[in-house]
Amino acid sequence: MKLYGYFRSGTSHRTRIALNLKGLDYDAISINLAQDEQSEPSFKAINPQGLVPALQTDDLLLYQSPAILEWLEEVYPHNQLLPKDAAGRMQVRALSAMIGCDIHPINNRRILQYLRNELSVDEDEVLAWCQRWIEEGFAALETLLAKDESRGKFCYGNSPTFADCYLIPQVYSARRFKVDLTPYPNIMAIDEHCRTLQEFFDADPMNQPDAPH
Repeated sequence: MKLYGYFRSGTSHRTRIALNLKGLDYDAISINLAQDEQSEPSFKAINPQGLVPALQTDDLLLYQSPAILEWLEEVYPHNQLLPKDAAGRMQVRALSAMIGCDIHPINNRRILQYLRNELSVDEDEVLAWCQRWIEEGFAALETLLAKDESRGKFCYGNSPTFADCYLIPQVYSARRFKVDLTPYPNIMAIDEHCRTLQEFFDADPMNQPDAPH
C-alpha cells in the first residue's frame, strides 16, 4: 500500500492510526500541503479533489478518510475498530462524525487560507475561529463521554475504535490552535492513554518522515 498524506494533516493522521491498529504496512508518500503540492496535476491525477489522504493498493485507489477506514474494517476484519453490535457501531460512528464532519472541516487548511487570503482575516481572528469550533465540538463530545458509564480508557468500550482514530488527531490540532483543554478531562484522559500505545505513537505527526526535524 501507498499512503499519500502530509504529516500534519488530521485526515492523514487518523488514517495512519487505523492502518497501524490493523497492523498493515504501507509506504508513506508526502504531499506537502504547505507548498500546495496537492494542487499539482500529478496529484490531481491521483485524487481530482486535491485532498489527502489517498491510499493506493494493488488494484484500488481509495480516497476520503471515512471511506478508507470503513474499507479497512471490511477487508481486514482483524483488530476490529467497530463494535459487533449495531448500537455500538452507531455510537462509534456518531462520535467519529462529530469530529470528522463538525469540527475538523471548519478548521482545515483550505478554509483557513480562504479566511486569510480572500476575506483578509488577521491571524488572531483565525485563531479565535479555530478555537470557537473546537471548543464547541469538544464540549458536546466531553458530555457524551462522561455519560457513558460502561466506557473504558477509550472513546467507546475497552479497545480503540474509529472514534479514537478521529479524536487523537483533533486533540493534536487543538493544541496547535492553543485551545484550553482543561474543561475536557475525559478527552484528555483518552488522549493520554492512546499516546502510550505504539500504534498511536508511530502515527504522530512529529514521527513522520516529512515532519520538520
